Amino acid sequence: MKELDVFLKTVVEGMKTMAEGIEVLAGKLETIAKSRGDVAPKRKAKVARKSPAKSSKKKVPQKASKRAVSKKATSPTAVDTVLGIINRSKKGVNTATLMEKTGYNQKKIANLVFKLKKQGKIKSAGKGVYLKA
Repeated sequence: MKELDVFLKTVVEGMKTMAEGIEVLAGKLETIAKSRGDVAPKRKAKVARKSPAKSSKKKVPQKASKRAVSKKATSPTAVDTVLGIINRSKKGVNTATLMEKTGYNQKKIANLVFKLKKQGKIKSAGKGVYLKA
């Protein structure tokens, strides 16, 4: 019986610390939302309504709200980076140069070159030398 009491006390203490942690997180989220200007309006409590008798009318879907979608500037992918370097060269680029300019390791360069060759965007000028197609 004492073991159960001790166990319950530890569980209660754990729940209290979790509740305190959640309150701290909620406070931090509110400060972040206020600083960004994303404070949502407070929701009203729902009022229970009596459901009307079932009707045979079909529900009409509501129109989606039209919002301006802002496009974020995306960084170029690894494939785009390697393809750009190869396209800028006139005589071709070897893997060592690609590794130096991009900072990628040899395996990643090999995989990227394989993808680009399969897509037909580059071709091999010799062993380890690549040109735009």
